[in-house]
Amino acid sequence: MYELRNVTKRYTRGKDTVDALDGVDLSIADGDRLVIQGPTGGGKSTLLQMLGGLDRPTSGEVSLDGTDLAKLSEARLTKVRSENIGFVFQSFNLIPTLTAQENVETALVPLGVKVRDRRERAAEALRSVGLGERLGHLPSEMSGGQQQRVAIARALVKQPKVLLADEPTGNLDESMRDEIMDVLERMWKELGLTFIMVTHDSAIARKAPRVATIRKGKLTVKENAGA
Repeated sequence: MYELRNVTKRYTRGKDTVDALDGVDLSIADGDRLVIQGPTGGGKSTLLQMLGGLDRPTSGEVSLDGTDLAKLSEARLTKVRSENIGFVFQSFNLIPTLTAQENVETALVPLGVKVRDRRERAAEALRSVGLGERLGHLPSEMSGGQQQRVAIARALVKQPKVLLADEPTGNLDESMRDEIMDVLERMWKELGLTFIMVTHDSAIARKAPRVATIRKGKLTVKENAGA
């Protein structure tokens, strides 16, 4: 479970000070699915970075399972990210010279997984997202939707507790958007993930059980009764 208490993130731009997050309080239960929305520059990605341990708050507490991520050493924080948190981004961030399988395997290297086990787990992860016949293909040989599936497989192959997605459908057309969301929602249900996603797409937000809206660093959360 995540617990955020009075989280502030302050940036200095020249002579100005900007609060990307301004006293944010948020609870996210294990297995929850939360969509984060808001205007550009409102603090969405900053909040996701806090949840992923990619940045530290200026003040406040960001706890995952009782551990305040803001107080961990860099080495310990890297270990938490490697073991517990999967990331999917708008840009697929695949290594162009590696095959789909090799790209997925990269997530297991920091965990010390043996080569044979890495190959087996990567292949299974790709099969789970519908790419069992694309193991040996390079990113340049796949569509945008297929590349995002590889990125999802890479995020999930290490069996994380949390999946964080930052505009994962932002580079895709509507039909590919729906396919990727189907994959993400199926993985959330099958694996019991805590799934947190930033999106500008209101059609996606309407299907989420909870929606957090952030404007000028202030957060409000509402339940979607029909989701």
